[in-house]
Amino acid sequence: MAAQFELEILTPERQFFVGLAEAIVLPSIDGSYGVQAGHEPVVIAVEPGELQYQIDGTWHRAAVGQGFAEIMPEYVILLAATAEHPEEIDEARARRAKERAEERLRQKQSLQEYYRSKAALARAMARLKTRVK
Repeated sequence: MAAQFELEILTPERQFFVGLAEAIVLPSIDGSYGVQAGHEPVVIAVEPGELQYQIDGTWHRAAVGQGFAEIMPEYVILLAATAEHPEEIDEARARRAKERAEERLRQKQSLQEYYRSKAALARAMARLKTRVK
């Protein structure tokens, strides 16, 4: 049996997951960030994307929003704006959100609106990627 660590995935609305895990792969600014038990202490920024975590040898997926993770040798706490299981994602709604964000990006807009549109597009893409598999 692989070494385990305590994993907590929390959003403002709910405890998405609390339990033991063997590994987690987080979407970060620099790409995917993998963690196993005994990892060096670190705090990382989490970007909207697909999260993967392993429990009893089985990989589970979720779409997560922006947040951060505290990683310690014996636990990982992920605080994210959102977290959704693939079956919770409304694919049609996510496609509409993607289209709206892409349209806003094509328009001339303020820098602030540009970044909001980029964030909305990233969230929609993460939801679609997680839902489609």
